[in-house]
This record gives sequence, structure tokens and C-alpha cells, in this order.
Amino acid sequence: MVMTDIATRVWNHGWRLDPVVRSLLDTDFYKLLMVQMIRETRPDVRATFAVINRTRTVRLADVIDEGELRAQLDHARTVSFAKQELIWLAGNSFYGVDRMFSPAFVDWLAAFRLPEYELTVRDGQYELRFEGPWAETSMWEIPALAILNELRARAALKGHGRFALDVTYARAKARLWDKVERLRDLPDLVLSDFGTRRRHGFLWQRWCVEALQEGLGDRFIGTSNVLLAMQAGLEAIGTNAHELPMVEAALAPDDAGVAAAPYRVLEEWRRHYGGNLLVVLPDAFGTTRFLADAPDWVADWTGFRPDSMPAIEGGEQIIAWWQARGRDPRTKLLIFSDGMDVDSITRTYRHFHGRVRMSFGWGTNLTNDFRDCDPLGGTALEPISLVCKVIEADGRPAVKLSDNPSKATGDPAEVARYLRIFGDGGRVDRSVAV
Repeated sequence: MVMTDIATRVWNHGWRLDPVVRSLLDTDFYKLLMVQMIRETRPDVRATFAVINRTRTVRLADVIDEGELRAQLDHARTVSFAKQELIWLAGNSFYGVDRMFSPAFVDWLAAFRLPEYELTVRDGQYELRFEGPWAETSMWEIPALAILNELRARAALKGHGRFALDVTYARAKARLWDKVERLRDLPDLVLSDFGTRRRHGFLWQRWCVEALQEGLGDRFIGTSNVLLAMQAGLEAIGTNAHELPMVEAALAPDDAGVAAAPYRVLEEWRRHYGGNLLVVLPDAFGTTRFLADAPDWVADWTGFRPDSMPAIEGGEQIIAWWQARGRDPRTKLLIFSDGMDVDSITRTYRHFHGRVRMSFGWGTNLTNDFRDCDPLGGTALEPISLVCKVIEADGRPAVKLSDNPSKATGDPAEVARYLRIFGDGGRVDRSVAV
């Protein structure tokens, strides 16, 4: 594989040479899995997604030029899936399953273009929304976040000379390689790249993936980025996300329907997918309540991805839940992915080693860790917590409670209603860095 001189590419690039969205396959694998199921189960549902900047101290509209942002968004709407990409999706084996994607879904992808967007500015922040059929607006989540994060990084580097850029990327490369060397000390480590949504840029994410391939060998098991998985011959990694129970709950006719929504989603997921794709994301409305009400058959799934609860605390709670239902945790899988970096990966690995199967999804701190790397100083390259969440389904407000109230989204009145339904047990407010 040809190595890219990233500093030179940054020095020379214009967006026509390096558009942020190069391919619609430059997305996370769980997005394709979810959209395929959405089209089959909820084809008529309309959903609105919105970008939310949790790092309010960073005024994105003061940093990113609106004209450049619109140009990148408009460009993304012209991109389609390439024929060779569709052939790869249709014919490849994922998680040991042949033909994961149906011919009807592949045909739909062949004709797909990203739908329209709505962009306004308020109080120094961009308000970016996508409204339309759920299967279509859902596809905006990853490219929208990638565009905003990469344009912010480009703006931060715009005034740098050739040598300042060289130093910036040299420091970032050295920092990543130091992390790789530390992770080598964990002999049974299983790790994948989850860094697409808040990456520094596409070229940098590709460099990070290549570095992990060389540095960790077969302990680096894949990437959530489908395009990079295809290009690098890696496994595409991912299952499902919060939008599924959020929309299901929003569509529920009453409080009882809202309470049952997370389990209805899992039943539908089980009908569509099996094996290692049976991984539970329990925290949309709080992990503690999810476990308390979960049907016994959930304990037979492959594993859990505790997302917004601290890794060790969440892992211990799930292990105790398995044991109470007579399941051996050593046969189960925990996937840790929330804000992980080398210290938290190492601490979590050593705490659970030998007690449960583990995998780590390494996200923002893999693909966007430029802290203190800029020789010109400042914090403009530090990552921010930027998300794109479903906020409405068929005109009804969607809510995420989370185990961390700082990550909750939704209309305050609806959040209060959901708290009455699910309770506040196990929810602890924590700062959100990335």
C-alpha cells in the first residue's frame, strides 16, 4: 500500500482534489446494517436528524466558513456508490455470513443519493438538519460529522507553513506509535477502529488504520469504516446504534409501548441478523433499567456494548446480570468503545482479563488525537464532542436518556416523561470530552 505524505497533501489540497466525502462507502458498517433493516421494517417512517455540538465553547460557525461547508455538503449529495463497491458489498462475507446484504438493498444503494439538508446559524453554532424518509436521512449521520470535523481541522491548519505542518503530523504520528507500542503489552488484546465520525480527516484515519495493521498485526481485527475495510482487506466491524430504540419508542402509542421499545427492536434485529451480530446496546434509556426488564432470551445473545457508563462499572453490572441468569461470562463478549484510549483500554483489559471475552472499539482518541501537537500552540486541533442524532420520527419527538445525563438528547418535556417511564437508576452525570 502506498504511504501518503499527509503534510504535503494538506499543504497542496483543495476540496476539489480532496473532498471530505469521497465515497458513500466511507461510512460506519452499522449504518448499512441498520438501514437495510429500516427499509424492510419501517419503510414509510420519516425521521429528522440534527447535528449537536456538545462542546459549546467551540463556536463552529466562527471557525468553519459557511460557503465551504455548503460546498462540501452539496458535493456529498452528488456522490454515489461505485459499481465495484456494490459488487464487494454483495459478494463479500461479513462476520462469517455470505450475502449479508440482499439484492434489493444493493439495488437501492445503487440508486441512492443523500437527501437535502437544512443549514442555519444560531449563536455561533451551525444548526444542520436532515428531514425525510428514515432510511435516507439516517445515511447523513456519518458524512455530516466527517465533513464538520475535517473542515474544522483544515481551518486550524490553514495558516501553517510547510514545516509547521510537518512537525504537527510528525508529533501526531509519534504519539500514535507510542500508543501502539504500549498496547503490544496486552497479549490477548482484540481491537478495532471506530474513529470515522470524529476523525481529523480521511487521510489521517487511513494512516492510523495502516499503522495499527503493522503495529498490532492480527490483534487489530478491523475497522468500522466500510471503505477502509474494503481497501485494506479488513473486517468491517459494527452492529447497531441508539437510533433504532429511539425511533421505536417515539412511535409507541403509550408509555407501556415506550418501555417495551428496546426489546421490540432486539426481536426485530434477531430476525434479521444472528451470530456475532447479536450484540446489545443497552443504554439508550439507561442500562440499569434495561437489564432489570430484559427478557431472559437476551442473555443468550453474543454480548453487550456498554456505551455511556464507565467501562468497568458497566462491565461488572452486565457480568452480574449474566451470572444471575446462569450464563458463564467467559463465553460472552463485552465491547468497550466510549471515549477509550490507551490508559482506559489497559485498565479495562487488566480488570476483566480471563473473566469475559473483550473487544475494544478505539474511536476519537485514535483518529483525532492532536493534543499539543501543533508547534504554533492553541487548542484548535483538539477533538470536540459532535454528534448527529435522530430528534423526531413521524412528527413525534425522539429521546435518548443515556447512562450519562450529559449525553441525553430530546425535548425537555419528553426527557422528563421518559424519566418517569424508565427511572433515573444508574444514571450519573459525567463530563464528556469526546
